Amino acid sequence: MPLPFADTNQMVLYADDGYDSHVVRILLAEKHQPFHLAILASERPEDLRQLNPYNTLPVLSHQNVNLFEINVIFEYLEERYRGHKLLAESPNLRATHRLLAWRIQNDWLKLARQLLMHPDSFDNEQAKIARHDLQNALVTLSPLFSQYTYFMADDYGWCDVLLSAMLYRLPEMDITLPKHLCRPLIDYQNRVLERATFLETR
Repeated sequence: MPLPFADTNQMVLYADDGYDSHVVRILLAEKHQPFHLAILASERPEDLRQLNPYNTLPVLSHQNVNLFEINVIFEYLEERYRGHKLLAESPNLRATHRLLAWRIQNDWLKLARQLLMHPDSFDNEQAKIARHDLQNALVTLSPLFSQYTYFMADDYGWCDVLLSAMLYRLPEMDITLPKHLCRPLIDYQNRVLERATFLETR
């Protein structure tokens, strides 16, 4: 199956229904950028390798540039479309938020990815440990979410994009947040999942 035709002047997102593709769709909604969504739900077309040598999704194609890693896609969109910023103006704060985003990906999302694996690769024993560790981490760090409107900031940013796509998938990961322990996190979850730009991506 060949890839859908893409006009090089049009932004095209080749995506599936997975976490990474969702993150990019949230980014594009936050940046208010029109794009063509090409859903590749099952088989990966052979010529996908022409856009991404790793043959993975998502891939964002724009003006003869093909981007296929969510952090690179984020930086591209952040630099190109500064009207709706997801990082602070201050270099110190930008660096701090990049480190926070790295920790979210390295600590929480690493566990979440084990729970969101394709059934063919799913390991029940590893998933049980990952579920326990992720839920405990979220419960332990829930008080952090009471300090600011968004994650460690008063303005919605890159960390919130990463977290909202993950929190949206808690039911899929069979994780329930105990209300008596996680009220700040649950309130935060409601704020980001009810955001208009997030609702566009569901």
